[in-house]
Amino acid sequence: MRLLVIEDDRALAGVMHEGLESRGFSVDIAHTGDEREEKATVNSYNAILLDLNLPDRDGLEVLGALRNRENHTPILIITARDKVDQRAFGLNSGADDYITKPFDFCELDARIRAVIRRSFGRTRNEIAVGQLRISPGERKAFLGSQEIMLSSKEFDILEYLASCHPEVVSGEDIVEHIYDESFDPFSSVLRVHIANLRKKLAVAGGENLLVTHKGKGYCLCEK
Repeated sequence: MRLLVIEDDRALAGVMHEGLESRGFSVDIAHTGDEREEKATVNSYNAILLDLNLPDRDGLEVLGALRNRENHTPILIITARDKVDQRAFGLNSGADDYITKPFDFCELDARIRAVIRRSFGRTRNEIAVGQLRISPGERKAFLGSQEIMLSSKEFDILEYLASCHPEVVSGEDIVEHIYDESFDPFSSVLRVHIANLRKKLAVAGGENLLVTHKGKGYCLCEK
């Protein structure tokens, strides 16, 4: 899943980038509100992590601008403002969660996954499509009782397809939600990952689980 971190402290932004990527997220960084405007408009994110103390504007203004533009991406405020009335105001202004600094990465990971899960209309952490079971927190996938050994990006693609099931997802949409802004959209990397994922599913007994709809994209089939 792809995140946008809006944090003016470059050292902290670097730590967050490293920590979140180690937990399987693709991460883009914006250091100012204006930079956020460009990235949030051009790219699609599964969640946005928003600091309130930005150099060019208050983070609550950024939050309000996003919501006024009908941007429904889950937003988690991450800030040193820890008073109850400040947390309440942030949540009432449209944030989906409010986390105070300093934070623990284990809790941050869980809170991010919780808001993403709710954005897909799920109440449970595990995703099931027929006999396929996916645990985003553990980053494991099973077909029946057999674990499917996947690379990081193969897991990300499978998780996203399962989250969107039964919809057909275009290659462009997968790229938007799985890879960060350094990804070359003209490369064959996605096709290679899809091919490898299909082979691994077939070996586990899910030969027809990953379906290609020519000219439209990909989806998972329960049969």
